Amino acid sequence: MDSTFHPLLKGAIELHVHSSPSIFPRKQTDWELIQDVRRAEMAGVVLKAHEGQTYDRATLLREKHPDLHIYGGLVCNAFSGGLSPAVVDVAIQMGAKIIWMPTISAEQHQKYYSRRSTGKLFHSEKSLPHLSRGIRVVDDEGKLWPEVFEILHLIAEQDIVLATGHLAPHEVEILVREAGKIGVQKILIQHADLGIARIPLDLQKILVRQGCILEKCYLACGPDFYDISPGSMAKNIQELGAGSCIMVTDYGQAHNPAPVKALGEFIQKMLDNGIPEYDIERMVSINPKELLNLPARKAVGETTSMEE
Repeated sequence: MDSTFHPLLKGAIELHVHSSPSIFPRKQTDWELIQDVRRAEMAGVVLKAHEGQTYDRATLLREKHPDLHIYGGLVCNAFSGGLSPAVVDVAIQMGAKIIWMPTISAEQHQKYYSRRSTGKLFHSEKSLPHLSRGIRVVDDEGKLWPEVFEILHLIAEQDIVLATGHLAPHEVEILVREAGKIGVQKILIQHADLGIARIPLDLQKILVRQGCILEKCYLACGPDFYDISPGSMAKNIQELGAGSCIMVTDYGQAHNPAPVKALGEFIQKMLDNGIPEYDIERMVSINPKELLNLPARKAVGETTSMEE
């Protein structure tokens, strides 16, 4: 392993990272990102793009690097089909591993940024279309739209990951409940501590009991948000149990450190705040591999739930 990377990155998979091509300024191209993944001896990475699909890019990267687990998915934003079962169906047939609910098109996202202006995040030279019409997954009576039910059925049939995107907490709660009834097995609660769509800790605990995996996201600790300190993040993980969490960066922004280096920083900060190595391994390697249906060995001495 390249000594400039944290040793606990070996075998890890980063499930939430951004690279270019993108309408937003990015730190690295796909190729540069994969070069860092290889140098750190990681097992792989999942590419995410607010603009839409990454499964096609991932397929090409995987042909060049067949020994790495490089995957993509589809974000259900307005300019990539919105809540369209047809678009999701094709994405899954093309190899999408994660279907993300709306992010920058979500009504919750729009509300957050109407109150908080920044020139660093979600800023492109040309504005994206349809950003003024926020998407919800529920109607005014709190029921999922019919097309969302169709999407959940498609996800359940192929046993891939449903990710909650930037939905409001009450939408997440309803989505998770209905997805469970349909048979969706893998539900990823995105950046639960990030202010854009922060999930209260009490609700995080409920979601854990329902079998969800929670993203513990470095971006929430960083200077763009400062929504949670590393110490509080570590305490949060200890309460929830490492078996129900994954560590991600959500990095790739041009002004932030490169994602693989950032994940190493995040790992070290969690170690410094009392998270043991076996729990780190569970959150950066074992849990991500289980979500992607890849072989994963159990870490010795790990904690797996809030009750332990």
